[in-house]
Formats: sequence, C-alpha cells, structure tokens
Amino acid sequence: MVIPLITPATEGALLVPYPAMLDVPHELVEHVAWLLHEHRRARNTRWRKLGCFKQALLTLVHLRKNETFSQLGAGFGISQATAWRYVNESLEVLAGWAPGLHEALTGLGEGDHVIVDGTLISIDRIRADEPYYSMKHRRHGMNVQVIARPDGTPLRFSRATPGRTHDLTAARAHGIIQACLTRQVLVLADRAYQGAGATVRIPYYHHREQPAHHQQFNRDHARLRAPGERAFAQLKSWRLLRRARCSTRRISTIVQAVHTLLICNYPG
Repeated sequence: MVIPLITPATEGALLVPYPAMLDVPHELVEHVAWLLHEHRRARNTRWRKLGCFKQALLTLVHLRKNETFSQLGAGFGISQATAWRYVNESLEVLAGWAPGLHEALTGLGEGDHVIVDGTLISIDRIRADEPYYSMKHRRHGMNVQVIARPDGTPLRFSRATPGRTHDLTAARAHGIIQACLTRQVLVLADRAYQGAGATVRIPYYHHREQPAHHQQFNRDHARLRAPGERAFAQLKSWRLLRRARCSTRRISTIVQAVHTLLICNYPG
C-alpha cells in the first residue's frame, strides 16, 4: 500500500523544522554576526525579527547546505521572502570584505609565483542558454578564475562570467595577466592559457616527443601547480557552489562572500 505524502490533512504543513548540526566553527558564526552588527549600526537599522547571530547562522546554512529559502524560513521561523532578504543582505556584507585584485597581490613581486586556474560553477540552465554552456565541461555553468599561493591558499576569486568564456579570455578581462606582469610575478597555468605571454608559464605540448629537459619541466610544472586545486576544493566545500539554483547575477557575490569566509580572521 502506497501512502501519498501530500494529502488534504497534510497540505500546507510539509515544512517541519528539526534540530541539525552545521559543520563550521562557532567562531565563524560569531565573526559574521559581528560584521552584520557593524552593518546594522552603520545603517541605524530598526529592530529585526532575527538577531545578528541568527541571521549569520541562516546565511551559513544556506551556503553550506544549499537549502531552499522556504526550508530556511521554516527552520528559522520566518517567511520565505524574509529569509531571501536576510541572506542577500549578509552576502553583500561579506562580499564587501573580499580582497580586490591589487590588494590580493600586495607583497608579491619579482621572484614570487602564483597559480592561476579556472573552474566552472554548475548552474541549472537549459540547452537554449548557450552563453552558459561550457564545451570543456559539457554542462552549463559560470567561469570563475582563481589566483592562489604556491600552497593553494586562495588570494583572489574573480567575478563569474558565462561558462562559454575561455579561461585566457576571462583572465585577461579580469586584469589578472596584466597585474602579474606589472609586478613581475611568475604565473603557473595550464595549457588553456597558451598565448598569454607576459610572465605566464604553461606546460609544453606533446611532452613525450620533446627533449628530456622539456619533460622534466612539465613534471616540475605539474608538481608546483597541483596545490592550486585546493583553492577550488575549499570553494566548493560550500554546497551552494556545487550546483547553484540562483540567478547567474548573484554568483559573483556568493563567490566573493565565500572567499571572505575562507580568509577571515576572527576578532580577538
């Protein structure tokens, strides 16, 4: 016997809150709450239904677990519209603390090197949305460029561009290539950045047919560039960025907000 989940008796009562754990440090929630408190104080905002700590927790749950706004609203005792408004406000505050390109490269100069690479943030679009379809990844998404330290620590995540954008085109548009050239910072990248010139170094093509020293260069290059994947692993540990269901215009703000969460220092 099959019992339907939706019946006249249960319709309208499908969202039931339950206790759960969130895998982020308590200090991180407090830090986000502090940023929201400063934001509210600067705007002299009126009373809110949720305090700063609860609003911070609401935002982190949305980013970490990718729950819908109706689910969030049910869990925190607020409406879907209020949950959307609170989360958007928090994301704007967090994104405002993300480092810009020149700030990210501060302290780097000749003799230093960084890793530059691109990743695709999957989105739920249809076949007709051609600008968002990446032939490389065979799915719809948004292209995000990262500049990472040699140990994989992210220095800068770029704004998101449609998935069809080539990595080199995106890196040039975001000013990454020129900024690294100005500071004479060596850039390690994959073959998608062929033709970048400047201070960008990519592996040799057909390395098995190349001289031994070219093969050794490719091995060393791959070893030095491998930690860059850690930056993307940290970014996508926030489940919302594994498959975004939101407007493509919000993804840049979300990426910058997550970057702030990855690098923030807790007060005290």
